[in-house]
Amino acid sequence: MAKKSHSRRNPNHLKQPETRNRKTKRHRGSQRYDQPGAEIVELNAHSSPSEGSRSYRPPIKPLQPRNPSQKRFITAIRNHCLTFGTGPAGTGKSYCAVALAAEYLESGKIEKIILTRPAVEAGEQLGYLPGALDDKFSVYIDAFRDILNERLGRGAVDYCIRHDRIVAAPLAYMRGKTFNEKTFVIMEESQNSSTTQMKMFLTRIGEGCKVVINGDIRQSDIRSRNGLADAVERVAGLPNIYIHEFEHNDIVRSGMVRQLIDRYECDSA
Repeated sequence: MAKKSHSRRNPNHLKQPETRNRKTKRHRGSQRYDQPGAEIVELNAHSSPSEGSRSYRPPIKPLQPRNPSQKRFITAIRNHCLTFGTGPAGTGKSYCAVALAAEYLESGKIEKIILTRPAVEAGEQLGYLPGALDDKFSVYIDAFRDILNERLGRGAVDYCIRHDRIVAAPLAYMRGKTFNEKTFVIMEESQNSSTTQMKMFLTRIGEGCKVVINGDIRQSDIRSRNGLADAVERVAGLPNIYIHEFEHNDIVRSGMVRQLIDRYECDSA
């Protein structure tokens, strides 16, 4: 008669450790970006931002103007097809425009943001910088990305860039394009555009899009008459176009910036 084996076993050997990974259900084509302690933001290419990509960002307050001038500017952008924002640095022209574009994209009011600016900076052009075109121009749009990351979350912004829902390109590359419905277009540093470039840009505007052109007429880095000054004179009084001028007292960046701009403009007067 065979003897039974009496090998000792750990009494807990039947207990399996809970090591199974919990998988999150995803819709096809979605992306998820996990950052603890933040809410989900989802972007969709055809409707409200709830099906296309998921990104986590800390909850933020709705866009609020910091002074009456910003409030008028934001209201003008909401109510007009084309809005010009002129005035000194530090008044919040860029922040208001880009933050509002992010709000429109997140809510599904638009499907694409186009960011552009002349590739001229303090007398230097793109050829001065190393790398391919995308690498060169990325230097010019870092400020855009900072605002978008704050308002949408870095993961959502990366997703939108990969899927051409946020597009950035030099002003020269706008030729031949049409700004269609549900597109929010922002041109920054427009005082560095030529009159020819500005005409080319303005004639890209299609039905149902929203366009914001920002710049400081007095801070142009080009020698000839700049396109912003020329355009403001030409379009004044046309319907569905608003020209908003920020003043020195509207500077919100810091009191020092206001004082420095005053000194520099006194020297150039």
